[in-house]
This record gives sequence, C-alpha cells and structure tokens, in this order.
Amino acid sequence: MTTLFRQPEWRDAEIHTAMPARFRRTGVRSAWADANRGGAPIDSFLEGPVFDAQGNLYVTDIPFGRIFRIDPQGEWELAAEYDGEPNGMKFLSAHELLIADYKNGLVKLDLRSGRTEDYLARRNTERFKGVNDLVFDSKGNLYFTDQGQSGMHDPSGRVYRLDPRGKLDLLLSNVPSPNGVALSPDEKVLYVAVTRGNAVWRAPLMEDGSVAKVGQFFTSYGPSGPDGLAVDEAGNVVVANPGLGYVWLLNPRAEPIVVWRSPKGMSTTNIAYGGPGRATLYCTESVSGAILKMTAPHAGLALSRPHA
Repeated sequence: MTTLFRQPEWRDAEIHTAMPARFRRTGVRSAWADANRGGAPIDSFLEGPVFDAQGNLYVTDIPFGRIFRIDPQGEWELAAEYDGEPNGMKFLSAHELLIADYKNGLVKLDLRSGRTEDYLARRNTERFKGVNDLVFDSKGNLYFTDQGQSGMHDPSGRVYRLDPRGKLDLLLSNVPSPNGVALSPDEKVLYVAVTRGNAVWRAPLMEDGSVAKVGQFFTSYGPSGPDGLAVDEAGNVVVANPGLGYVWLLNPRAEPIVVWRSPKGMSTTNIAYGGPGRATLYCTESVSGAILKMTAPHAGLALSRPHA
C-alpha cells in the first residue's frame, strides 16, 4: 500500500524565557557582528543550547564570549565569560563543556572555575576556518563542522571526526557552509546542515569510518538555510531554519510532519531536547535573545558523552 504525502501540521512555538535586560550589551560593537550581521547593532546572539542532568539549559552568546545557565524556571545566570566566539556546545563530563568556538577552535570550559583551555585549536598547525557545531557518538568520536565564511561562492567548509585517541579525520571538504550536525539513532548516518546551500546533507558512515554516497536529504528555501539539527528516538530530524523563523520536524524520508513558527523573530538558530523525558524542544531565537519551546511528538535522543 502506498503511503501518500500529507501536509504538515503547522503550530506556533511559545516563548519560554528571554535574556534579562541586565545581561544585554546595548550599544556595544563587536567584530563578530560587524562581519556576520552586516554591522547591525545587537545586544546578544544566542546559540548552542544544551541541557545538563539537572535540567539547566546552557546557551552561548557568540559576539560577547558568554555562556549562560538557565534554570528550569527560566531564570538566567552568567556561567562564564572569556575571549572567544562560542557557538555549539556539548557536555564532556558533568562539569565540563566542549565548545565549538569560531575564534579559538574547540575549547573546554570548566563550569566550576569558569576557566577555558584549548581542546583542539589547530589541525597540523593550521587554524580552522571557524568551527560551528559538534556531536559525540556512543564510542566517544566527536563530529564537528568547520564553517568559516564558506558558501556557494566558496564551497570549502569542512566536517571532521576526532576519535578518542586524538586522531583527526577530514570527512567532507566541499560543503557550502556546514553548520549543525546530528547522528541517526543507529549512528550510521551523519546529518549536516548546509546553511548557504539551503539544505541538509545525509552522509552514510562506513565501517572503516569514511563517508560514501553523501546526498542532499532535505531542501529548504529563503534567505538563510538550515542551522541547528537534532534527532528524536523515532529517527525524525529536527531542523532550525533561520530566515524563515521555522523549526521543521522531518520524517526519515525528509517529509515535513510538523512546522513550528517562531512567535518572535525569524532567527531560529539551534535546538535541544529537554524537560521531563526529553519531550520538549527548545530553540534559540538569536536576534531577540529569546528561548522558544515546543511540545514534541517523540522524545529526543539522549546525547552521548565521551566519558559517560
């Protein structure tokens, strides 16, 4: 029996919380905003949501090098501030975050002291273009994107895998703006958001660790393409799509099941599952400094850690 395509269900996301005024850097210029936001004044730019075991949500503020902790009631606290441009994050251990930092490469943050140190700053003495997002598999392999200013004019963005022994493999080198990255439940497929290509790529992972038959899984549209990614326990792929103000929920055939619309701002950049049973999606709306939330039909995958 042929399953017919059905129109997706449209829903509105809710505002969970927003950055308090005391943390907003109004009237402050930043080199990151000059390059990436056309010089427009911004008081923050949120990214990198990830939850700890206690249900606290951590987010980055890229232009001002800040990490915030948001408790389950939506109260904000500055966890760390340093000389960097932090983007995606994942937990290394209960007290350590691994940060994809556009300026410094991979950076480790000790949440107890607030101190940072290099985790992987360079590849064979060469600086990265500008790392963006990351995900661990159950064996401790780290997959991360190196986006820089790549795009359709310069499809040279890269995707790497760093194994637990420190071996670094270049998996993809021809991506026009690799951004978010996520794994399928069986860890046999790596999904890569390709922002300037307005797509999500699907990269099958071979037994020897290489990729083959990489293809375009999902095609979007509009002024800015897919950014953050997540996967649920049913194998559905969640895509944050700035420029449209959407969060897509796609089935394994890349057919939209649900489309959530942002109630405030179009810059839906990155997503994480949290709350009881990982049944709620949280999304950074970067320009307004808000955190959106959405009730998900399936629980999100539990994120692996290298020392779990």
